[in-house]
Amino acid sequence: MEVSSTAIAVTESSQAGHARRTASALAARLGFSEEDQGKVAIVVSEAAKNLVAHAREGQILLRTLHAGSHVGVEMLALDKGPGMVDVERCLRDGYSTAGTGGSGLGAMRRMSCLFDIYSQPGVGTVVLARLWSGKPPPEDGLDVGVVCVPKTGEEVCGDSWAVDRKDGRLVFLVADGLGHGPEAARASRAAVVSFLEQGSSDVVELLRGAHQELHSTRGAAVALTALDGARLHFSGVGNIAAAVVSPEGGIQRMVSMNGTLGHQTHRMQQFSYTWNQGDTLVMCSDGLATQWRVDAYPGLLARHPGVVAGVLFRDFSRGRDDATVLVARETSRRGMP
Repeated sequence: MEVSSTAIAVTESSQAGHARRTASALAARLGFSEEDQGKVAIVVSEAAKNLVAHAREGQILLRTLHAGSHVGVEMLALDKGPGMVDVERCLRDGYSTAGTGGSGLGAMRRMSCLFDIYSQPGVGTVVLARLWSGKPPPEDGLDVGVVCVPKTGEEVCGDSWAVDRKDGRLVFLVADGLGHGPEAARASRAAVVSFLEQGSSDVVELLRGAHQELHSTRGAAVALTALDGARLHFSGVGNIAAAVVSPEGGIQRMVSMNGTLGHQTHRMQQFSYTWNQGDTLVMCSDGLATQWRVDAYPGLLARHPGVVAGVLFRDFSRGRDDATVLVARETSRRGMP
């Protein structure tokens, strides 16, 4: 699951075409039918045209989705444009503020297996669309959104992430290899390999296994979170930030220990926190500024975690490092509109 996103700046029409071609090529490599490839192309093209027409600092993030034997494409369109006062009105076919046909957002929603949007006047908009090859996978009780983007100028991301079910618990990992580039990527992916090979859901035991696996690498910051009913268990080494966010926006930040996994660690310790109905888990590498927050975005926590990850990346990315944001919420316990 440790798939990074391809980031494409979209501020002019030629870049919109590049985004569409990149998405089409990705769908073709994944084995999408011609019809489904066409849907991917239309969704990304409509999003890109909206960015060119309305946005400031627009970009599209593309990511491969895997769920068992199912494969899909996820698109996040991010911008710092004028935003929308009435999102539902903008989704209606025929509505336009730029003299176009006005069918873009409505068509995107119809063609997508999952579609969500968050817009704030004067701040910007984030649009999420997921399209699967054939039928979408069955619901599994968990919504996860991830942005994982390499530092500008790097071809590979030094961060990695994974989600696995162990001993009946959902366990999440975020790893940030020391530095950037291929060697950082090798370190963070070694942490993912160790995590997926181990059967235990004990976060400290998993961290110790990753520590052994990373000895031959430059090392990484690694954090693990396990959901266990009404409790959340966390253990981390290095500067991976993690927090539980309540539906009202209150943040309970978690404690990670100093050190670099694979090299120098002073202590590995588990901390436990309360996990209530509707809570949201956020984990991120230090590519995000430490002052990230959600209380300035009314209604954001009612949106899909992929949209939440997109907003946090858009507004708090440092822009000079690999950046990963993982956001998760249990669908069966969401209790939100």
